[in-house]
Amino acid sequence: NWKCRTQDNMKGLSILLFCFSLFLIPLLRETNAAQTQTSSVYIVYMGSAASPNGTSRDDYAQLLSSLITRKQNAVVHSYKHGFSGFAAQLTKEEALSIAQNPGVVSVFPDPVLQLHTTRSWDFLKYQTDLETDSSSVSDSDSSLSQGSDTIIGILDTGIWPESESFNDKDMGPIPSRWKGTCMEGRNFTSSSCNRKVIGARYYNEHDVKSGNYNTPRDMIGHGTHVASTAAGSAVPGASYYGLAVGTAKGGSPGSRIAVYRVCTPNGCRGSAILAAFDDAIGDGVDVLSLSLGAPAGSDPGFSSDPIAIGAFHAVEKGITVVCSAGNDGPIPETVVNVAPWIFTVAATTIDRDFESDVVLGGRQVIKGGGINFGNIRRSPVYPLINGSSAKSSLIDNEDEARICNPGSLDEDKVRGKIIVCDDDDDKEEYTDKDKVEGVKEQGGVGLVLINDVTRTVASTYGAFPISVITSEDATEILSYVSSTRNPVATILPTISVTKYKPAPMVAYFSSRGPSSSTKNLLKPDIAAPGVDILAAWLGNDDKEPPLFNVLSGTSMACPHVSGIAATLKSQYPTWTPSAIRSAIMTTAIQTNNLRAPITTDSGSVATPYDYGAGEVSTSRLLQPGLIYETNTIDYFEFLCNYGYDLPTIRLLSSAIPDGFSCPKNPTAGFISNMNYPSIAISNFNGKESKKVVRTVTNVGADDETLYTATVDAPNGLEVQVIPNKLQFTNNCKKLSYQVIFTSTASPPNEELFGSVTWTNGRYQVRSPFAVSRD
Repeated sequence: NWKCRTQDNMKGLSILLFCFSLFLIPLLRETNAAQTQTSSVYIVYMGSAASPNGTSRDDYAQLLSSLITRKQNAVVHSYKHGFSGFAAQLTKEEALSIAQNPGVVSVFPDPVLQLHTTRSWDFLKYQTDLETDSSSVSDSDSSLSQGSDTIIGILDTGIWPESESFNDKDMGPIPSRWKGTCMEGRNFTSSSCNRKVIGARYYNEHDVKSGNYNTPRDMIGHGTHVASTAAGSAVPGASYYGLAVGTAKGGSPGSRIAVYRVCTPNGCRGSAILAAFDDAIGDGVDVLSLSLGAPAGSDPGFSSDPIAIGAFHAVEKGITVVCSAGNDGPIPETVVNVAPWIFTVAATTIDRDFESDVVLGGRQVIKGGGINFGNIRRSPVYPLINGSSAKSSLIDNEDEARICNPGSLDEDKVRGKIIVCDDDDDKEEYTDKDKVEGVKEQGGVGLVLINDVTRTVASTYGAFPISVITSEDATEILSYVSSTRNPVATILPTISVTKYKPAPMVAYFSSRGPSSSTKNLLKPDIAAPGVDILAAWLGNDDKEPPLFNVLSGTSMACPHVSGIAATLKSQYPTWTPSAIRSAIMTTAIQTNNLRAPITTDSGSVATPYDYGAGEVSTSRLLQPGLIYETNTIDYFEFLCNYGYDLPTIRLLSSAIPDGFSCPKNPTAGFISNMNYPSIAISNFNGKESKKVVRTVTNVGADDETLYTATVDAPNGLEVQVIPNKLQFTNNCKKLSYQVIFTSTASPPNEELFGSVTWTNGRYQVRSPFAVSRD
C-alpha cells in the first residue's frame, strides 16, 4: 500500500544518507599539500531545496556543515530558500571531487556577468491605439497605471532611493505577505526604504576589500534607471537638462520595488545573483527583472548558468522572470538568457529623436542626431573640412585621418574648424569619445560624425558641438565640401522631436536569434522600447544633477516588460508565469507608426529572430482570449530532450511525479513540441513534413466561443492547422491542435518565417513561427 511504499522509500533514503556521509569523510579531508593549492570561488548547485517528501535535504546540510568545519570562512553564500547549494572558496581538486557527489547537479567557477546597458509608455499606448478601439484603450490604460501591490524584484546595481520616482505618496501599507528586509549599508539606512521601495539587499564581492559597495545604494545609475522604468511613480516635468520633457513613470506605478544589488563596476557575480534569487523567492516577490546576462556565445549550459538556475526555481514558485536579450546585435545567434522558463526581451526604438542638425553655408540643413549642449553661433560661419584634409604630415595612412583617429590630424588644420569624420568599422581602433576628445584638444569647434549605427541611438557629448549623420546624408556634406572654395557650417544644439517616423525599429545593438543552443525554441520572445529611454538617475551627477537620464540597451527594454507583467499579475493573481508570457506574446504587434511592417535599423523587415512575437502592446494583453500554458513538466521534458538524464532532473525539483520519465531516444527536435506561444523548427530538410502540437486555454469573456485559424506562410512552405476550428464550451476550456509544415521548394529556403493566428471575431491570438534548414 501507499504507506508501505513510503516506509520503504524512507528506509532507502536513510541508507543513501549513511553511505553519503561515509563518502564525505575522505572527500573533504585535505592534506597539508592541498591546503597550499590556490583556491577560487566555485558554485555548488544541488537542485531543489526540499527532498521528495517535502523535508529539507540532509545531504545539503551535511555537505555544507562538513565544509564549514573543514575550511573556516570558505563559504561565500549558501542557498536554501528556493533551491539548495552554496558558493565557496575551493581548490580545483576539491571542486572536482564535490562534483562527483550523487546529490550535486553541477559545480562551476563563479562567473562574472554583464549589464545590458517618459515617452516610451505614451508611445506604446499610441501604437496600441492603431489596432484597438478607444474604450478598450481607456480601460487598459487605467489598469496599467495601477499595479495593485504586486512586488517587482530588481537584480541590478542597487537604487538611489531619494529619487522622486520612488516616492510613496498615496501608497497603502506594505503587503503583509512581504517577508523581505531593508538592509543597512554605506549611506543607506532602514529609513531609505518606504512603502514604494519596500526591500533592499546587497551582496559583497568576495574578492573586493573596499567598503564602497557594502550598500544597496546605486553608485552606477543603471539599477535606478531600470527600477524606475519598471515601477517608478509618476513625476511630472521630468527631463534630461530640458530635453525630452514630460511625465516620467514606470510601467506599473502601483507596484512595490524590492532591490537586490548584485552588480558593481566589476560586473555581476554569479554567486551573488543566485543568492539574490534565493532571497527573492523567500521574500515573496511576484516578478523578477534582470537587465544583465552572460556574454554572447559563452553558452554555459543551463546547469551552470546562474540566471537559468535561479529563474527555474523562481518560476516553479510562480514568479515571472524577465531578462534582457543582450546587446551584441545585429549579429545572428547572439541572444542570451534563452531558457524556456525565462521571458527574453529585445529592444526597439520609440518615436522620439534627439536631433542636432548641421547647417551648411547655403543654409542647407542636414538632419543629424546626438545630444550636445554646444553654444557656438547658429549661423554657418565656421570653416568645414573633412578629416583627410586635416591629415598630419607625421602619418602616412590617409584612412587614419579620414576617420579622425587620435594623433592622425594636424592641429593647425583643425583649430577653429568643424571636422567631418568618416566611419570605418573594419579599421576602427578608437571610440567616438576618443575622436571627440582628439578634435577638441586640437582646437576644433565641432565634429560631424558619419555613422549609420550611432545615428539610431542618441549618445551624450556634453558641451562640445557634435552631430551624427547617416552615410546617405554624408554624401551631401562631402559634395558641398569638395565643390565649394570656402565651405562653412555650424552645428545646432540638440532638440527633442516626438512623433518621429518610422517607429518602432529593432535597435541595431539588440541581440538576435536564433539561440545556438536551443534552435527549436524561438528567442527572443518579445521586443520593447530600449532606445533613448528617460528614467531616474543618481542625485550626485556633476554640479547640476539631471535627476533623470537617457539610456539605451536591452537593459532598458527588459523593465518595460517587467512592469507589464506585474500589471497582468495584479489583474489575474492566479495566472502562472507562462500564462502572463503568453498573453504578452500573442497580443504583440508587428507594424510601426506608418502602418507598415516593423523593420530593423538597416531597413529590412524584422523577423522573429529580431523581435520574437513583435512589439509589446499595452491593452490587448489584458484580454488575450487564449493562452498557452507551459507547465513544469514541459520544462522537465525540455531538459530531457536537451540532454539531461533523469537522475539529474529529479534533483531539480521535489514536485516531479513518481511516474515521470524522459522520452525514449530524446532529441532536440522534440523541443519544438513544448507548449510555447511561438514555434521553432530546425534541421528542416524538406524531405518530410514536420508536425508540432499546441494546447490553448480559453480565458476570454465567452465560455461558448468558436475560434478559426488563419496562416501567414512564406513562399516555399505549406502550413496546415488541424483542426482549423476550435469550439470552446463551458465544460471544455482546453483544446489542442496540430501544425504541419511541408516544404514546397527543393531544397527549402534557409530561413522561413510566418504565423498562426486564432480569432473569434473579438480576440486575435497570434503565434509566430521560424523554420530553418540548420
